[in-house]
Amino acid sequence: MHKIFDYIKGDKVIWITVLFMALASILLVYSSVITLAYRYHDGNTFYYILKHSLFIISGFALIFFIHKINHRYFSRIGQLVFWASLPLLVLTLIIGTNINEASRWLTIPVINQSFQTSDLAKLGLILFLARLLTVNSGEVKIINKAFLPAIVATAAVCVLILPANFSTAAVVFISSLMLMFMAGVPLKHLSLIIPAGVLGLLLIFTTAKVAPEVFPRAETWTKRVERYISNEKADPNADYQVEQAKIAIATGGITGKGPGNSTQRNFLPHSSSDFIYAIVLEEYGLIGGLIILMFYMILLYRAIRIAQKTTHTFGAYVVLGLSFSLVFQGLINMAVNVNLLPVTGQPLPLVSMGGTSLWFTCISLGIILSVSRTIEETEEEEQAVEPQNQKVSHVAT
Repeated sequence: MHKIFDYIKGDKVIWITVLFMALASILLVYSSVITLAYRYHDGNTFYYILKHSLFIISGFALIFFIHKINHRYFSRIGQLVFWASLPLLVLTLIIGTNINEASRWLTIPVINQSFQTSDLAKLGLILFLARLLTVNSGEVKIINKAFLPAIVATAAVCVLILPANFSTAAVVFISSLMLMFMAGVPLKHLSLIIPAGVLGLLLIFTTAKVAPEVFPRAETWTKRVERYISNEKADPNADYQVEQAKIAIATGGITGKGPGNSTQRNFLPHSSSDFIYAIVLEEYGLIGGLIILMFYMILLYRAIRIAQKTTHTFGAYVVLGLSFSLVFQGLINMAVNVNLLPVTGQPLPLVSMGGTSLWFTCISLGIILSVSRTIEETEEEEQAVEPQNQKVSHVAT
């Protein structure tokens, strides 16, 4: 283990936590893809587990490669990613792959691999805001210096994501506001967004009722929210996912049924992605669910420690923005699975079966570890210089 850590740098706790979450992901995906395997591959679960494992291995390769890059380079890279993501989001709305009345994916021509452009836009926006807030760090309280450009950039991304993916737009919006708050933007400025947000939500609900063809997914959003608020069960088919998740959680109890013993995986749609946390609670019980939650809290805590230690403002903002976005998405997924929030369709980062979404998560982790590596190397240099200074001082005396 010591030799392995000679090759990797950065926060070792994050490395170990991510490794355990990846191993847990492989076990959970293997257990939950049985229905998909019988539906599409004659019961061959090896196809899915091999594909998922390859994505995880390549994801770790991305983390390793990116954590070796000086995090200052991401200040410029983030600008390119942000500006490139805007036309890609427009293209996605026009010619993207349409699934469940939503165009969320673009396909890379050469390798024929689809990806959600919203993942790229989310990463680019956080890097863009981190640079913007760093450059204007002394003027964040002036509304037209940092706050107004940041809100315009955030609004542009969210508006382009919103028609196909309301929940992702909400995650991006809240993560961006949180980053601005942590960067010192006054609450009185941020509070100006609340009326605009409420007005926007009312406009979406009104549009869904009057002209649902404007936002193809708007009717689905409004029905989910209305059913959740009223707690009505008038349409059993509409509440099917939630009911099956509740059964999985109730039968799991404290200790769970044991690995691979889930029964609700046969009935629960998206059991390997959006509702994988319900499978965690069924097979590993409340204890397993708390362990997964603990992993995310450890990631957030270690990220905050990194942000506190770094002397580079940009690095601190990037770490805070990326870690909050990742953990916030995980908490939303868990809240949906236990019926604390309406169904959203957000996967559980590092745990749910996925492809390019897993890669973007790993890229974010690589950037966080890049900042941590810089801190570690600076501390090592200081420790190497200190004995020399003491030796010089001793000779002088």
